[in-house]
Amino acid sequence: ADHSPTGARPEGDPDDGAADTETPAAEPEAPPAPLLELRDGLPDVVDTDAGLLEACAALAAATGPVAIDAERASGYRYSNRAYLIQLRREGAGTWLVDPIGMSTLAPLQEALEGTEWILHAATQDLPCLREVGLTPTSLFDTELAGRLLGYPRVGLATLVETVLGQRMRKEHSAADWSTRPLPESWLEYAALDVEVLLELREHMVTELERAGKAEWARQEFDHLLDFEPTVRVDAWRRTSGVHRLRGRRALGAARALWEARDEIAAERDVTPGRILPDSAIVVAATAMPTDRRALLATQGFHGRGASRYAATWVEALRRVREMDEDELPTRAPRGDGPPHPRTWAERAPVADRRFKAAREAMLNLAEVHHLPVENLLTPDYLRRLMWSPPETREPAELAQAVRAQLASYGARPWQAELVTGALVGAILGAERE
Repeated sequence: ADHSPTGARPEGDPDDGAADTETPAAEPEAPPAPLLELRDGLPDVVDTDAGLLEACAALAAATGPVAIDAERASGYRYSNRAYLIQLRREGAGTWLVDPIGMSTLAPLQEALEGTEWILHAATQDLPCLREVGLTPTSLFDTELAGRLLGYPRVGLATLVETVLGQRMRKEHSAADWSTRPLPESWLEYAALDVEVLLELREHMVTELERAGKAEWARQEFDHLLDFEPTVRVDAWRRTSGVHRLRGRRALGAARALWEARDEIAAERDVTPGRILPDSAIVVAATAMPTDRRALLATQGFHGRGASRYAATWVEALRRVREMDEDELPTRAPRGDGPPHPRTWAERAPVADRRFKAAREAMLNLAEVHHLPVENLLTPDYLRRLMWSPPETREPAELAQAVRAQLASYGARPWQAELVTGALVGAILGAERE
């Protein structure tokens, strides 16, 4: 629009001719990356012991590392079991193994003995693979490699597109893999998850070497071999909305309902939220109804198991009402670690200064080395060390003691080597103030 008073430019206006200048054309959008397709077609599902032996023979005769993935039924089942295992190895192609009907997967473990496994987000799959007798002796985790290399997003589809220039389908990531028979489109999705892991590993090995992080990755991958899922103490406290409850008896009610729900879910192998949502636990723990009718009339108390297991919920609440005060849970669970850092300024000012200085140093180091700060050093290790540092203040002795303390927590040698100087500086500097 022309905003001059007359609506026309006077002769000789400096802007004269601007309207005749062509606006630079917008850069054309890059075409989308090509969609990843199966190179060898969709293999049949191996669901018999005889079929497994055939798969094992092919995999054992192949060469190089093996790409492995597992599909679980998270969100549908209580268990973490593997309902499908996908494998790909150079010379053997892709195999889809249904472990549910197998008597044993021991032949597969034997066939893969001494072979490096390539997984993406290994901590998700290692427990369910171990449950069926599959355990690696060495591995390469493409997600963790992506973190060490400083990729801002490390989901498999994103890495495949960024590193290999191909697009993956992800529409069945939340499917119920306990379904039988498995639809063909699901199987194709599952097979694609291992289709390019071999190539992705090769690219990332080169990148890690170039970045000087190959040894870091080796130590991280070795550390994963002993991975065990964290056993949560007082897991009921993770109930969504439990923080809104007031009083120990309401907390006790939430705990009792959570435990009753968990027992039913385990017995039926159904994810707990499908029996009774967390929100229903919280409203029932708040209202504390005394009978079935009052319970089912409580606004917000719903779910597939609300009515079916009403007697169980009422009984759980009855027991809580009869508990002595000292049997009820407290607001804050007792932990073996330091208190939350937000309380340090008042409780332990020197520890607070140590922690803030150390945290700033960790952020700077992470930026310099292009990796997430939590991969530089586990946050809990930093809190523990800054709350209870070694006693010596002689710099060389303190550095040695810091390394030993970090190692006792589980820090890898590359991490301790990288952060010890900064942490010693934080300890000494905070205590000089």
